[in-house]
Amino acid sequence: MIVLGREEVASLLDPSALIDAVATALADLSAGSASVPPRIAAFTPLGLLGAMVGYVPSLDVLAAKLVAVFPQNAAMPTHRALVAVFDPRTGSPQAILDGEEITAQRTAAASALATRLLAREDAEVLAIVGTGVQAASHARYLASTRKFRAVVVAGRNPAKAAKLAAEIGGRPASIEEAVRSADVICAATHAAEPVIRMAWVRPGTHLNSIGLNPQGQELDGTAGALVAVESRASAFAAPPAGANELRGLAPARAVELGELLSGTRVGRTSREQITVYKSVGVAAEDAAAAALVVRRARERGIGRTIDL
Repeated sequence: MIVLGREEVASLLDPSALIDAVATALADLSAGSASVPPRIAAFTPLGLLGAMVGYVPSLDVLAAKLVAVFPQNAAMPTHRALVAVFDPRTGSPQAILDGEEITAQRTAAASALATRLLAREDAEVLAIVGTGVQAASHARYLASTRKFRAVVVAGRNPAKAAKLAAEIGGRPASIEEAVRSADVICAATHAAEPVIRMAWVRPGTHLNSIGLNPQGQELDGTAGALVAVESRASAFAAPPAGANELRGLAPARAVELGELLSGTRVGRTSREQITVYKSVGVAAEDAAAAALVVRRARERGIGRTIDL
């Protein structure tokens, strides 16, 4: 069995290959060929431990992720995770991987895919709302989707926003200014109260909402927008699987990214339409990233081999 740490996992992932892998996994999910039950979790007074399992036949991968979310962590990451990969024919364990890097990159890959499918072709300004790991990962992945002439960074902590802006070649701004100026928005916060008002979002904007807080929401709704999700079964489930932002929306009104890929549902229908991708994170994405990592690790001889 192969064991891979965070730096090794990071060295084996890149936007182009991972976006394609996530697209394949989400197409399987919408076609009904993948097996991906909604996330479950055990809650403690300070956080949660979630479990996500999935089988993606087109990628020949069976994987499970355990993810701990402890928002109060200050001296260590708020999200910690492990991914285990199994042989889909025998059930034999094949690999154990660091899950933090997989989570950061597969989430950004799905948002990049949604942006590729739904944003206007002439989108020029990208706004990143949030200052954590996901914000940085999204800035990297979204750069591959459109030729942005400007990147604006905002957050509830202006000093952190300024620091991230300097790191990615953007400029800091207030959250409202960033949202009002953008053609594509990525919101990656753990906000309990909305930090983005849909009234600030310009017609024709595409918005990726990544933050998922069982006790709150980062958007004040999705009124009037075309809403896209990874999986209606997951996105409209109760937390910890689903998103509070979607409460009150009929599931049938949302399109799945896999349906957009197959052409069974349509996406943007006008230049002025606002589109919202609400990410909840599904195991098919983790499995897609894990399959890519394990295949490349074997090809390149990376990682430690252990016997259980």
